[in-house]
Amino acid sequence: MKNIKAIIFDAYGTLFDVNSAAEKCKDKIGDKWEPFANFWRTTQLEYTWLRSLMGRHKDFWQITEDSLDKSMKVFNIDPSMKNELLNLYKILSPYKEVPETLKTLKEKKFKLAILSNGTPSLLNELVKSNNLENLFDDIFSIEEVGVYKPNSKVYDIPVKKYKIEKNEVAFLSANTWDVSGGGNYGYQSIWVNRNNNIFDNLDFKANIEIKDLSGLLNKF
Repeated sequence: MKNIKAIIFDAYGTLFDVNSAAEKCKDKIGDKWEPFANFWRTTQLEYTWLRSLMGRHKDFWQITEDSLDKSMKVFNIDPSMKNELLNLYKILSPYKEVPETLKTLKEKKFKLAILSNGTPSLLNELVKSNNLENLFDDIFSIEEVGVYKPNSKVYDIPVKKYKIEKNEVAFLSANTWDVSGGGNYGYQSIWVNRNNNIFDNLDFKANIEIKDLSGLLNKF
C-alpha cells in the first residue's frame, strides 16, 4: 500500500475479542457460552443499524446492555450475571498479536487511531485496561456525529481531523460491512479475516485480506 499517512483500526472484533467477556464466564454459562456470545454481538450490531435507520440514537453502551438483556433471555442465562458480563465487556481482551503489531507500526512512525462505534469513555477504558494507550494518536468515536457505521459521516471524522485524502488512510476491520463502508467511502480497506469467513456481497472488495494484524507488517 502506497501513500498511507494514517492507519485506522476498528476496535470491536478487530483489535479486541468481543467473545472474551462470555468466554471468561464459560464455567457458569456452560457449553452455550459461544453461541450466546455470537448472538449478543449480532443483536448489538443489528440495534446500531436499526437505530441509525430510525433516527433514534442510543450510545453504544446502552445498546450493549439492551442487546445483552435480549440475549440472556433467549439463552436463559441467570439474570444475576448481567453486571459481571457488562463489566467484562469494558475490559475485553485484545487478540494476541495486537500489542506487538501496534508497537512495530508505531516505531515505523505511522499515525495510528481507532474509529469505533464505542463511546469515548468505553474506548478509553478498553485501551487503558490493556496498556495500549500510548500506541494510539487518537481514539475516534461515532458519538462525534451521532450515527453508527457504516454511515459515511463516521468515516469522515479522521480525514477531517488529519486534513488528509481519503485514499491516504488504511482502514482495518474484521467486519465485512465495515470494510465495505470504509472502502466505499474512499479508504484503502483491509479485511482482517480471522475465521475464514466469506465476504459480503456489497459491491466492494477489500484492497487486502489478512489473517490477523501481524499480516500488516509486510504491507508497508
